[in-house]
Amino acid sequence: MFLLKTYHIYYSYKELPKIWDSIVKHDIFLQRHYLKALENASPDNIQLFYVGVFNDNELVGVAIIQRVQLYLKDMFRQTKVSCFKEFFRAMVSKVVKGNMLVVGNLTHTGQHGVFFQSDKITQAEYLNTVYEAIEALKKNIKQNQHKNIRAIMFKDYYEDNLIHNEQGFFNTYKLHKVSVQPNMAMPIKPSWVLNDDYIKDFNKKYRDRYKRAKKKLGAIKLIELDTITVKTESKSLYKLYLNVSNNAKFNTFFLPENHFYSLKLELKDRFKVYGYFLNEELVGFYSLILNGKNLETYFLGYDTEHQYPNQLYLNMLYDMANFAIDNKFENVVYARTAMEIKSSVGATPKQMVVYVKHTNKFINSILKQLFKLMDPTQKWEARHPFKD
Repeated sequence: MFLLKTYHIYYSYKELPKIWDSIVKHDIFLQRHYLKALENASPDNIQLFYVGVFNDNELVGVAIIQRVQLYLKDMFRQTKVSCFKEFFRAMVSKVVKGNMLVVGNLTHTGQHGVFFQSDKITQAEYLNTVYEAIEALKKNIKQNQHKNIRAIMFKDYYEDNLIHNEQGFFNTYKLHKVSVQPNMAMPIKPSWVLNDDYIKDFNKKYRDRYKRAKKKLGAIKLIELDTITVKTESKSLYKLYLNVSNNAKFNTFFLPENHFYSLKLELKDRFKVYGYFLNEELVGFYSLILNGKNLETYFLGYDTEHQYPNQLYLNMLYDMANFAIDNKFENVVYARTAMEIKSSVGATPKQMVVYVKHTNKFINSILKQLFKLMDPTQKWEARHPFKD
């Protein structure tokens, strides 16, 4: 029997059907309470849409789509570069600025934007239905918001993802496959029952490094922040977050000040915020999202005055691993950036790609080269902290 594949676009988490969460139990980033938290504290330049894919009247797939407004001043930070690079940065910024539709979640590393029930719809049918929704969304945005969508991206897929089998789909819609920075992740070994087991697996060099980092914390105390404390410390958390975000060479958004409180309010114990306090002053923090068997590291921040002398960032990476071990997670997902230091605590790179297209044919033909300028491959040396 032929079943009609249709879609419905939802413009708020409030409109999502009750059955939505029942098919996305595996990923908190697709669930209503997370989407509510994100929608209530989304970056100013990101608007959320949600697509339901149906077999007749049965929901069989979902997609998260974000309209991202890219601004010249926000993309490249004020870092010292050569005149040649500055020229190309200006060119790239002018090319990519404007409105883009991202199938996925720009605020978090990884594929957290699409899911379908493979026993009820094929991958090709699902992708083509999502693309129909994208085309309808483009027209809607043009008509109601007077904005032209200049680019489309399907975001963050590992090399073994089955989506790569659908080359016919990507060729039809002229979506280019582009490599981006890897996701750093660390599997938790079954033998790591306690944090001491993890440390004992380090070779002498990295075991000494761990002891040295912990010693350098000195009088700084690590304390979990409850919902009330996250709210009262919102300004301090935001200031520390901006301190790190502003040092990024390339970024596409700023979180709003209420972001961490919104997530804590909605996700409760599945969102953790840990603060580093010196004489009752917050000098650093990190946040975690508990996503099934994966511990997803989230945004962090620190005071530069204490970062280097107290090795705050390195201690954060160790403490994240400690949390994963204590709470029986199978993986720590450390996300992008700072690959070398993350590898020094045991994380390894997992290569990722995006599929992207631009409405301008010439720009679309040179997108791979542009992405290399926007998301350059960082030269870094992988560390091997564990015993052979």
